[in-house]
Amino acid sequence: MAERTNARLLKSRGTSVPVGSNPTPSATRPRAHLQERRLDEAAERVASDEAAMRVASDEAAMRRALVEAEAALSHGDVPVGAVAVAGGSLIAAAHNERERRGDPTAHAELLALQAAASHLGRWRLHDVLLVSTLEPCPMCAGALVAARVGRLVYGAADPRAGACGSLYNLCCDPRLNHEVEVTAGVLADDAARLLQTFFAERRPKDV
Repeated sequence: MAERTNARLLKSRGTSVPVGSNPTPSATRPRAHLQERRLDEAAERVASDEAAMRVASDEAAMRRALVEAEAALSHGDVPVGAVAVAGGSLIAAAHNERERRGDPTAHAELLALQAAASHLGRWRLHDVLLVSTLEPCPMCAGALVAARVGRLVYGAADPRAGACGSLYNLCCDPRLNHEVEVTAGVLADDAARLLQTFFAERRPKDV
């Protein structure tokens, strides 16, 4: 049964530039262009899936996130997917792309938040529901609070890195100034099965 808790997340932090660096527009343009292209690709995936544009329930949103999780398998990434919903409509969808991009921060939740912010044209996502097949890690939980996300739904718990109730509970720290409603365990078995199969296939086989 899905469990609901009130969550409070971390205060947002600004980005920093390494000491001594002096990036120029010509040096940063290729990376910015690549980022814009990937956000456009995420938006196109959502727009092309008209049947999924209206999301009537947490379970329906989670099923769409599971489709994203399966897509991560095509490039060897851990099968975790995430979608963002606003006003009952799907506005962003993403999956893990750490291996594909060679980027340690390319978690499904972060990519979905970026695409949602791009779609809405703002960084404050107080009216957004983020749905992830796996309990967010500390990095992703921090991003949720930085974006002022209104609500989080996740599937499988993560006892090794979960930061929304398992290993840590950043979502209900009374010292923090933003609360997010959290629903845990939606289609948890389906999400866990994907992960278990992925890692089982990568374990050394007995000779």
